[in-house]
Amino acid sequence: MNKIIAIAGMTGSGKSVVADFLVHKGFQFLRMGQICLDIVKERGLEPIEENERPIRENLRKEHGMGAFAKLNIPKINKLLEKGNVVTDNLMSWAEYNEFEEKYKDNFICIAVYASPKTRYARLAGRKYDPDKDPEMRHRPASADQARIRDFKEIENIEKGGPIAMAHYTLINEGTKEDILKQCDELFQKILV
Repeated sequence: MNKIIAIAGMTGSGKSVVADFLVHKGFQFLRMGQICLDIVKERGLEPIEENERPIRENLRKEHGMGAFAKLNIPKINKLLEKGNVVTDNLMSWAEYNEFEEKYKDNFICIAVYASPKTRYARLAGRKYDPDKDPEMRHRPASADQARIRDFKEIENIEKGGPIAMAHYTLINEGTKEDILKQCDELFQKILV
């Protein structure tokens, strides 16, 4: 069976860089939170944290804390028929457990860590261009917005669990080239 690699990390840590690296290596891609953004778009709302949070919370209220894993498993299974899969943004401990139970040894969690200071600077420096990023994967945020999101994700959805229990951790405090070098080393280790 093909592997599913789930990327965990706080906002601005570099999850998308790691996911994009794996896509370049032939992995199928699924963004876990796309479900929420699709609902935001359907409702004609602006794709900002204040509009997304209630939708995420309602999905979890309806489907449990593993909602995004449960709702994405059919899509993941279809992608796994074609090859290995990378999912961007494993959010909760319950999602981690859903994947571990479903995919067993074929599930790998990679945590991407960067300090709050580093992440907040990256997020503040982002320029969003909807033509280049229609899936809204690289949106900017102020330090205050990012800090509020951090606390909500840690306190309300146990986001720290997947990061703490990841099979591998990449430290992303340097340049993009630095993290890509780590990705290449890890890729060689995982898929040998």
